[in-house]
This record gives sequence, structure tokens and C-alpha cells, in this order.
Amino acid sequence: MLLLLRFDSKVVKQPIITKAAIDTNTLINIIKASVGARHGELIVEVEDSKVKAVEEVFESYGVEVQELDKAIAKDDEKCVHCGLCISICPVEVFKVEDHKIVAETSRCIHCGVCVNVCPTKALSLPII
Repeated sequence: MLLLLRFDSKVVKQPIITKAAIDTNTLINIIKASVGARHGELIVEVEDSKVKAVEEVFESYGVEVQELDKAIAKDDEKCVHCGLCISICPVEVFKVEDHKIVAETSRCIHCGVCVNVCPTKALSLPII
């Protein structure tokens, strides 16, 4: 399960990932990070069976937690099936079936790389 973590300047200087991993005895994989002096935003991956425990620990440290259950969206009207998304996706969300690009959305890690390179803007991530 992917989690979006948002936190402010009080939390940004604390090792919250390490604390949550130790407190819950869970591996936490950082997928995407944007951390500045005043706030931070991370997308992390946590095994499904430990999600609730990890969420509780993050929230106890003052972190806003949101589950990311919606993945990449592909607008078939705009897609020209050029294959650029296949070549750039780090987790192989896209593949060719019957000469068309299809997305296996459950594999999406919300990195946004495909969205940025799509020439027709056929790909989008849900607004979080």
C-alpha cells in the first residue's frame, strides 16, 4: 500500500521514517520525497498487513497520512499509443496488447514520470 505523508517544520527535522519502521517492525520504502526546511511530502510503500499500525505511528508524530488507492489514469481518447510511457516507467505499468498501450494500474507507484513525458497529456495522477 502506498501512503502519502505530509508534515510541517516541527516534524521535518525528525527521523520519522526510522522511528515508524522501528516502532512497527516494518520495512518502509520511500518512493518519492520532497522535503524542505518548512514542510515535507513523501510517498512511501508499506506492506498491506502493517498499514494501520504504521499510519497510527506517523499520526502520533504529527504527520498527516493519506492512503493512495487510486493510480495512474489513461485517457484513451488522447492516447496515440506511441509507447513512450513503456520506455520511461520504472515499474512496468504499461504494456502493449493488440497494438494498443494498456496500463496495469495496480503496479503504479505515483512517481509521475510518465505523466511528464506523455506528448498528448493522456496520462494523469489523481489530485491529492
